[in-house]
Amino acid sequence: MARLMRGALMAVSFFMVTMGFAVGEEKEVVTYEKDVKSIISKGCLSCHGSDAPTIEEFNKNKEGFKQKNKGPRMDTYENLMIFVNGTDTGALMRRLDDGKKNPNGKPGNMYLWVGKTDSERVENLSIIKKWVGHWTLKRKNEMTEEEIKLIKAPEK
Repeated sequence: MARLMRGALMAVSFFMVTMGFAVGEEKEVVTYEKDVKSIISKGCLSCHGSDAPTIEEFNKNKEGFKQKNKGPRMDTYENLMIFVNGTDTGALMRRLDDGKKNPNGKPGNMYLWVGKTDSERVENLSIIKKWVGHWTLKRKNEMTEEEIKLIKAPEK
C-alpha cells in the first residue's frame, strides 16, 4: 500500500512540476505591449516619437532630419514593425545590436540608447531579442523567406 501511495505521489508531483514549467513558459512570452513598449518609450521616442517623420518623409530628407535629431517614427507598434519585419526588415536589430554578432565587434549606432547603464542595456537588449525571436543583422533583401518567418515580435 505504501508503495502504491509513493507511486501516486510521484506521479502527482511530476504532473505539478510539468504544469508549473508550462505555466512558467507562458509567462515568458515577450510582447510589445507588456515588455518592449516601455523600453522604446524611454530610450527612443525623443528622436523617433510622434513628432518624427514617417519613414517615407525621412527617406526624402535624411540629412535634414538628422540635423534636427529626428529619425523615422517608431512611436507605435505598426511604425516600429517597419524596422523589424516590414519594408526595412532588420534595421532595428542592426541599430540596437551590441556588436557581439558583428564581425568588426562594433555595436549598432543606437545601442547606447537601449539603457542608461551597461547592465540596463544588456537586460533591455535581451528582452528585445526575445521579442523579435530571430535576431539578424541582415537586410531584408539578404534574408530568406524562412528567416523572415522566424521573426515573431508579437504585439500582445
